Amino acid sequence: MKPTAIVLLHCQDKPGIVSDFTKFITDNKGNIIYLDQYVDREDGMFFMRIEWELEDFLIPREKIGEFIDTLYTQRYQMNVNLYFNDVKPRMAIFVSRMSHCLYDLLARYKAGEWNVDIPCIVSNHEDLRYVADQFDIPYYVWSISKDHSNRAEVENAEMELLKKENITFIVLARYMQIIGDDMIAAFPHHIINIHHSFLPAFVGARPYHQAWERGVKIIGATSHYVTADLDAGPIIEQDVMRVSHKDTPDTIVLKGKDLEKIVLSRAVTKHIQRKILTYNNKTIIFS
Repeated sequence: MKPTAIVLLHCQDKPGIVSDFTKFITDNKGNIIYLDQYVDREDGMFFMRIEWELEDFLIPREKIGEFIDTLYTQRYQMNVNLYFNDVKPRMAIFVSRMSHCLYDLLARYKAGEWNVDIPCIVSNHEDLRYVADQFDIPYYVWSISKDHSNRAEVENAEMELLKKENITFIVLARYMQIIGDDMIAAFPHHIINIHHSFLPAFVGARPYHQAWERGVKIIGATSHYVTADLDAGPIIEQDVMRVSHKDTPDTIVLKGKDLEKIVLSRAVTKHIQRKILTYNNKTIIFS
């Protein structure tokens, strides 16, 4: 795999952005291998993902961000994120007692589907330590008491671990505990949750039971970035499945587990590939 640079950017739409940016790359002997763009005509915003090979690129990789900032960030008032494909993201997984999403994530990781490191799994229960042991990944347990008297202590311990392991994003694989504001602030749009409903329907606890009581004919799953508002962050991926009057809450839960695994893995894949931009509580998902 040849080393590449990846830029995700957005700004007010103006003539010349694509021309200027591609000229910067090609003038410095970069070979562009990916370019996708989108214009939100309602807000007049421009979004782009561009990737180029670094093999013959004249600007040292440690100077690329400085050049982009000097030439384009201030000129176009851009928001720019620069990544390199040979720098692996570091993912922490948070789980509670349900194993289906955790197994799916770890199987994809071990199969080499993702260019990512998983240095730790965090839980509020001991139940899934055996899964972590099977994949030889350290497993940490911190549980917040019912009266929340130790919340600050638990959240500080978790934050210390994330800092120590240089975690770049977090995946909540059916983690049934509220994420604290400090962690959300430390990982803005870098905490991915799977919610077992087709949001914005059935927010909160026991959505499958809510769906059964309502008599729905379609159930869904939603993967989204975590914000301070419960189950209301930017949506990354969704999918649905048909159910009928013959289904019970138990059969709906069973069917939903397959949806959850698929939807969460798709969201994680897009995040690892750096193909997601967030804007106004929405996502732009590049192809």
